[in-house]
Amino acid sequence: MSSQQQPAPQEKQPPQYFKGVVKLVLSGDSVIIRGQPKGGPPPERQLNLSGINAPRLGRRAGGSAEETKDEPFAWDAREYLRKKLVGKEVVFTIEYKVPSSGREYGFLYLGKDASSGENVIEALVSEGLVTVRQEGIRGSTELARLAELESAAKAASKGKWASSGLQEHVRDIKWVVENPRQLVDKFKGKPVQAVVEHVRDGSTVRAFLLPDFYHITLMVSGIRCPGFKLDSEGKPDPAATEPLAEEAKFFSETRLLQRDVQIVLESVNNNNFVGSVIHPNGNIAELLLRDGFARCVDWSIALVTGGAEKLRAAEKAAKEKKMRIWKDYVSSAPQLSAKEKQFNGKVVEIVNADAIMVKLHDGTIRKIFLASIRPPRLEEKAEEKGEKKKGFRPLYDIPWLYEAREFLRKKLIDKRVDVTVDYVQPASANYPEKTCCTVLIGGVNVAEALVSKGYATVIRYRQDDDQRSSRYDELLAAEMKASKTSKGVHDKKEAPTHRVADLSGDLAKSKQFLPFLQRAGRSEAVVEFVASGSRLRLYIPRETCLITFLLAGINCPRGTRPNLNGAPGVQDGEPFGDAALQFTKEHCLQREVEIEVESMDKGGNFIGWLWLDNHNYSLKLVEEGLASVHFTAERSAHYRAMQIAEENAKAKKLRIWANYVEKEVKAVPEEDAGAERKTNYQAIVITEVTPELRFYAQKVDQGQALEQLMNQLRQELNTNPPLAGAYVPKKGDVCAAKFSDGEWYRARVEKVAGNQVHLLYIDYGNREVSTAVKCVSIPAAYAGPAAFAHEYSLACVALPSDPEDIQEAVTAFGEDTNGRQLLLNVEYKGGNGDCATLLTNETDAAQRKDIARELIADGLLCVETRREKRLVKLVNDYIAAQDSAKKRHLNIWRYGDITEDDANEFGVGKRKI
Repeated sequence: MSSQQQPAPQEKQPPQYFKGVVKLVLSGDSVIIRGQPKGGPPPERQLNLSGINAPRLGRRAGGSAEETKDEPFAWDAREYLRKKLVGKEVVFTIEYKVPSSGREYGFLYLGKDASSGENVIEALVSEGLVTVRQEGIRGSTELARLAELESAAKAASKGKWASSGLQEHVRDIKWVVENPRQLVDKFKGKPVQAVVEHVRDGSTVRAFLLPDFYHITLMVSGIRCPGFKLDSEGKPDPAATEPLAEEAKFFSETRLLQRDVQIVLESVNNNNFVGSVIHPNGNIAELLLRDGFARCVDWSIALVTGGAEKLRAAEKAAKEKKMRIWKDYVSSAPQLSAKEKQFNGKVVEIVNADAIMVKLHDGTIRKIFLASIRPPRLEEKAEEKGEKKKGFRPLYDIPWLYEAREFLRKKLIDKRVDVTVDYVQPASANYPEKTCCTVLIGGVNVAEALVSKGYATVIRYRQDDDQRSSRYDELLAAEMKASKTSKGVHDKKEAPTHRVADLSGDLAKSKQFLPFLQRAGRSEAVVEFVASGSRLRLYIPRETCLITFLLAGINCPRGTRPNLNGAPGVQDGEPFGDAALQFTKEHCLQREVEIEVESMDKGGNFIGWLWLDNHNYSLKLVEEGLASVHFTAERSAHYRAMQIAEENAKAKKLRIWANYVEKEVKAVPEEDAGAERKTNYQAIVITEVTPELRFYAQKVDQGQALEQLMNQLRQELNTNPPLAGAYVPKKGDVCAAKFSDGEWYRARVEKVAGNQVHLLYIDYGNREVSTAVKCVSIPAAYAGPAAFAHEYSLACVALPSDPEDIQEAVTAFGEDTNGRQLLLNVEYKGGNGDCATLLTNETDAAQRKDIARELIADGLLCVETRREKRLVKLVNDYIAAQDSAKKRHLNIWRYGDITEDDANEFGVGKRKI
């Protein structure tokens, strides 16, 4: 425009002044001025500055035209005007108009009136950025003034009149970026200074990245504004323009066009860059959303620097106000009260990789689905090929579904979670209504964790669909990371396979597996299904098999169940059968347990003992009054404890014993079947002694295994440190805890009081009151091995009644056993566990001493008489030692026979010894 010959001025007339705002600077001598908006984008007018020529700006190649370079100081002149004028109010006059092209020439003043405003043409000449033309100007006064200013600029070597360095003021423009992704990686998400050169629509701009002059087309990440459809010539088609497209474009132009901004390059889409434009007032995407000129788009919102929360909040505010594109918006979100929308509860079952059962405070159980995610499923090609073969089991046969279920099971089962209802998916076809929620545990979004592992994918929605997770953007970001690292379902090369043998109801297969399961001793298993209080379906990872398992040693009432052969109706259960079923379901379903298989019935069902958190579950059912002791328990080591538990349940009239009436029977002296005392001494070391004179012992031959387990556990936790606060200790849990020495040990939670956690270190027997932050979930591989420290009490002895005497006995016992290898033999099972004798471990058996007998002989302990014939000799030996201590008046006998002094007249019942 500045290169064309300006026509001679027409007859001079009084100047007419116009006002406007500079929208755009085309070059050092040409600007676009807009009027004030009235109900839409305002009119625009191009003004060429009279009497001057500015250096030409370079142009990119297009069509048949070749690329041109800047003339020296062309960019400087343009930038001078841009920084001075863009967005400012100006006053201008039209000196003349070229009839053939309609191009207008005139004077431009910065300000609200010409008399006080700055003459822009004079300012350009003074800076040496333009050349004064000797013709085509309004009058000799203006020409003389400009000539004088130009002479001064030349004398001062300003701008283009400098004697050297002109080429330093020529841009090296990169009109085409050959490798867009490489440029994105170069800037590494850091803000880059830029000048916006063109606004194509409200959310698409062209800009120069400074100072390297990369010319880019940028799509604003996270949003889309109404746009312009192009016609056959590649120009906007007015007939196909989307509503509010012009208004959105004007909104962006007034804030971005030729403004200094910062651009964050975040990705590439079809050779166009995707990123954020940071305006001095904030992210332009947020401003467009807030004023109802744009909507969020899922495909790029996960890329937004700083997260998508502000963009979603801005869009939500515009929707609520029904601004512009949202004028007809009607929310599809469920209308729920605050109590219905948010609640918490305990997870009792993982139904699938996207659904869980939660027990609420009132005891009701509610099924909820994780919002906006889809669990692993068979690919469509596999379904078309008919890969759902006979006996198809989705959990094991669909790749990654088992891993997804296990991830949720280990993280959630028996843990409290916070639930926020996001939407309710109505029932359709054969699918029931779904309540879809965001589930948090310790502040961690469960769905996001699942997606980040590659165990689920994110559902894609229409842009106008509000039925989605409240943390949808976080899910998209997690999926993007999982996809980039080829995790889980995104790994198309290595899909896991699970070949599981289902032994349920298959007698032949069960017989094959029985010897292996019997020889295995205690085996780890996962409870997959609970059919009744004592009938469970287990998965044994070690043998990769599914079995039906019956609890040994008990009779459990049968619950209500469907009629056989699909007949309508149900079979009524026995009293408390359903209660037993619910009790076992709540405590065992999908928990990790230990089993010991003893035998098998004629239906191929395995019979044995089950331990939950190292507690015999048959015994637990008996204790709760939900089962009675079966005669087959008599041959087990658990019989005595189960008898005691049953008697206690009867006395309390618990559940099945509610109407129990005790029959009168004649007392019969208890006698063991065998008259000989059996001994099987094992080498042990005592690790802890309690104030009640119970002690914990480790077997010497297990020392190396314990040390190896501790080293592996510590290495695992140091290599993969657990998320702080993710684990919530619960009574009965086996966890990993950091002891006061700074090392990790296995521990059982005995009590939780506020932030205090009472722990028993199961491999050593010592106790400690710690805090929740020092406890973490223990990996399954290290939770499985049984505790290395076992609790015992001394057989055939009783503590004295005086607290000081008890303390003295405990101290003496500790001194006699501390740091020594001893020999231990279990004599019988008492009410609180195994009762044993301890011998010193001399090589010569004749020199070995009985620790309990020595304490009795020192007058520190009393003898507890036993009626078993096999213990007569041992008890008599202890009584002889006690009589010797009495005669010598040692310790508790120093004032005589305390068993005779505890008479009723002193207010104390006679002591039983």
